Amino acid sequence: MLKKIAIIFTFILISGCFVAQADVLKIRDDAPQNYVVKKGDTLWDISALYLNEPWLWPQLWQMNPQIDNPHLIYPGDTLTLTYDAQGRPRLIVNENVKRLSPTSRKTLKGDSAISTLPLSMIRPYLTFEQALSEERIDALPYILGSNANVKNSVNNHIIYVKGVLDAGASYGVYRKGKAYVDPETDTILGYETKLVATARAFRTGRAATEDTPTEAASLNVLSVKREIKQGDKVMPALEGQSLPAFFTMTKPSFDIDGLIIDTTSDLREFSKWDIVVLNRGALQDLAPGHMLGIYRNSPLVIDAKDGPVYVEDGNKLQKALRHFGENSIQLPREKVGELMVFKVSERTSFAIVTRNQRPVRVGDLIANL
Repeated sequence: MLKKIAIIFTFILISGCFVAQADVLKIRDDAPQNYVVKKGDTLWDISALYLNEPWLWPQLWQMNPQIDNPHLIYPGDTLTLTYDAQGRPRLIVNENVKRLSPTSRKTLKGDSAISTLPLSMIRPYLTFEQALSEERIDALPYILGSNANVKNSVNNHIIYVKGVLDAGASYGVYRKGKAYVDPETDTILGYETKLVATARAFRTGRAATEDTPTEAASLNVLSVKREIKQGDKVMPALEGQSLPAFFTMTKPSFDIDGLIIDTTSDLREFSKWDIVVLNRGALQDLAPGHMLGIYRNSPLVIDAKDGPVYVEDGNKLQKALRHFGENSIQLPREKVGELMVFKVSERTSFAIVTRNQRPVRVGDLIANL
């Protein structure tokens, strides 16, 4: 009995050692001892100088005793790589090095603090672009027309909406775009809902009753990306438009698999900092900040009598029989990149590619790192 207990205890100790080692950050061999923060830097950029997995940056900064909020790092700060008593690496602001800017630190707080990722890349999607169901789109207030009696309204026009709005509130004008189709099930997951214009309501409007007719809400057009058309939809400008400067990046604690089903560019292949659409969302418990790997299946090989050939190089008979027998071999899938989810709808998500070893494509797989 004592021997069994000793074996179990030894196993626990060994397991604990493995866990401890897994939790220790591995610093890059070429990591600088000191780094001066520059305008335009992000926590991702800086952490990539020190870590092979930059999304683990919170572990590098949270050990920092000199900074209450590790996000608040400013251009001109000198960062120094050091180690704590347990040998864990950490980045600290070196207060012994004078700042490059003579301006005091207090005046630099606010918008000048560096963000996690380049917000300019994802701001339009965080602030306006949506992926909504057809039912949700159909239920939105919509444009009836404008004061200029034209089909397409532009700046300085007043537009009228069927619906009840809040006077003084800002609204986005949207147009239903292409469908996001799940290639696994051939079902529509939602629709691209693209911003057309912004406007501010000055009349609330009124729904029809037995005694009164419908009264249109009125809005002043503030800015136009595309001409406003009758039937375009209206949503509050703050709905679904949170703009976090910082994301807590984590691996999902559950298994996830899916596909990249679209991209916001019209390119066939794309890479780092491009925006993609996933066929997984809140229903699969995805959340902003989740880090996922991008994978691609390797080719299918036919192990023919004359030697292995790729399916596309096989003859007609080989191609016809590739789904039968043991002579068809699917080669393993390989990782081609990583992405971070930053905006989640019910059945879809927007994500940004943070790293790629090969060009990323629509149809690539997503799964846990």
